[in-house]
Amino acid sequence: MNRRAAVLILSVMLAGLQYRFWMGDGGVYETGRQRVAVESRIADNARLQLRNAALQAEVDDLRAGGAAIETHARKSLGMVKRDETFFLVVNATAGSDVATP
Repeated sequence: MNRRAAVLILSVMLAGLQYRFWMGDGGVYETGRQRVAVESRIADNARLQLRNAALQAEVDDLRAGGAAIETHARKSLGMVKRDETFFLVVNATAGSDVATP
């Protein structure tokens, strides 16, 4: 009887240790999930660093000279210089919604 009890207790302990190894805190499954999450964060950080670098380059250009400011004003705000003439070109397909007589 002693031997059976010892084998039973050791088997239960081994099963408990196996459960902790595979399923418990810091186990194999949790480590795999965290590894995937870390790789996802690394990819997101790399993408955001590229975006931040592009934005920083744009800020540096705007601080450095008037040409970048003028280009931005022309594209975004429709700036026209004093001696320039503004022409608005309308796409022919854009007016196709209008009924013709």
